[in-house]
Amino acid sequence: MDSDRGENGDSSHNHVSKKPKLSAFISEEEIRQEFSHHQRGIARINNGSFGSCPASIIAAQKEWQLRFLQQPDDFYFNHLRKGLLESRTVVKGLINADSVDEVSLIDNATTAAAIVLQQIGRAFAQGKFQKGDVVVMLHCAFQSVKKSIQAYVTGAGGSVIEVQLPFPLTSKEEIVSEFRKGLEKGKSDGRHVRLAIIDHITSMPCVVVPVEELVKICRQEGVDQVFVDAAHAIGSVPVDVKEIGADFYVSNLHKWFFCPPSVAFLYCRKSPLSSEVHHPVVSHEFGNGLAIESSWIGTRDYSSQLVVPSVLEFVNRFEGGIEGIMMRNHEIVVKMGEMLAKSWGTNLGAPPEMCASMIMVGLPSRLFISSEEDAMRLRSYLRQHHGIEVPLHYQAPSDVEGGPKDKDGLVTGYARISHQVYNSFDDYCKFRDAINQLVEQRRSCKMLFME
Repeated sequence: MDSDRGENGDSSHNHVSKKPKLSAFISEEEIRQEFSHHQRGIARINNGSFGSCPASIIAAQKEWQLRFLQQPDDFYFNHLRKGLLESRTVVKGLINADSVDEVSLIDNATTAAAIVLQQIGRAFAQGKFQKGDVVVMLHCAFQSVKKSIQAYVTGAGGSVIEVQLPFPLTSKEEIVSEFRKGLEKGKSDGRHVRLAIIDHITSMPCVVVPVEELVKICRQEGVDQVFVDAAHAIGSVPVDVKEIGADFYVSNLHKWFFCPPSVAFLYCRKSPLSSEVHHPVVSHEFGNGLAIESSWIGTRDYSSQLVVPSVLEFVNRFEGGIEGIMMRNHEIVVKMGEMLAKSWGTNLGAPPEMCASMIMVGLPSRLFISSEEDAMRLRSYLRQHHGIEVPLHYQAPSDVEGGPKDKDGLVTGYARISHQVYNSFDDYCKFRDAINQLVEQRRSCKMLFME
């Protein structure tokens, strides 16, 4: 395998697959066929958690799996590295990276968090950072990121500051203001902010963060490294890693870019620190750079990483390609969010311009959601009794103003609805009607999911 290591930077592969020449864009019937494997009767308005893979990509994945099973040695020595390079080259073009060497394919954003935070933890353990130096993050960062900080950083002597993200939001300035306060706190008492973790699109509650502006603030304030957790970004918002300017940027390809689970890319900007960044699974490729280390972590199924060029061909069947999909998904989810909020007399969790393909919609206060447990019970009830899959969020009332209200009281529950190409208007109507039914049951004091 050493003989083809130079292939990693082979400029002959440094191009994105061209858009296939088709006489017409994909039809509604073809879209239905691509997602006909979905369980019927389910309103899937939760694309954000697990994504959805079309039938043609599932078929392409099976072809890769069979190629391996038919002749594993030939596949390993002659095809795997070349196929992964092609996928990384596609990603390089999608995110405007300078070099394919900056792009690694990994399982998911959780793996990326381990990669970045292990490097930070080693620096504390080796005495490169002082005890008490700081990692700054948003309080709504994904739980696995928080656990990685606990596992690798705090035990080695680092401190953590969580920036409270206001919600509901009215403008990006609220985020910027709170983030500046977090950095100021991190720099107090002579400490250094060694890493800032910034979500591009927060998961729950979801909102598009002004990531480019926050990265610039980090540079101005002397933050050592910036890691953007953009699990929901690729296929949902435009991504230009050079404009964003972070040291690390990760996004899942199986959420909004139609890949099968699980595959993500981790962009690592070239720097003197690049050689200190390693995959958490140590293989015989250790020390050959993160991209190569990630390309072989032992015998496993690499097919989800190999179908990326096929996925590019799939999205280019749509008018405007991935940009067109993103635009239409955003427009539709905003309309559906506004429709639901109007029906329930509630509010959106953020302005439309701070939403991508997901949006937060206030639930009627009559549902009396007063804890995360209440929200989870309602979510399970909707799945089991109405065939609706949608994440729900409990938002504690503000100590000062309380929060948004509907005609019955404070709005403390929010639904995170999403739109992907397979969704229909009926999905949102089904959700609307189920909530209206529950509200009427509550008004008439009938048994409810939480009683």
